[in-house]
Amino acid sequence: MHFCPSCTNLLLVEGGSGQNGETCLVCQTCPYMYPISKPFVARTLLKRKEVDDVLGGEEAWKNVDSIAALCPKCQHERAYFMQIQLRSADEPMTIFYRCCNMTCKRNWKEN
Repeated sequence: MHFCPSCTNLLLVEGGSGQNGETCLVCQTCPYMYPISKPFVARTLLKRKEVDDVLGGEEAWKNVDSIAALCPKCQHERAYFMQIQLRSADEPMTIFYRCCNMTCKRNWKEN
């Protein structure tokens, strides 16, 4: 995307609007025109934001209780659990589980 240097609006590509019928970048609000004489590509790689862990990361699981729940991965019979309000206040809380088996540590939520 290219922007007009005088009014900062988005420039549009129009064919045949230049002096010699060439393709130009044209501003819709002011008379600015920039003739395109050769093909060009400008690429800007955007930096991605760091994604926060919805469950609070490893620190959030340190002081949680365990309950009798069957792990869907390793069939271990106990799991840690935590309740988090994800939706509006009139909806029930979502229960998240983590397997107590130290080699598994699978996370899942109640259906």
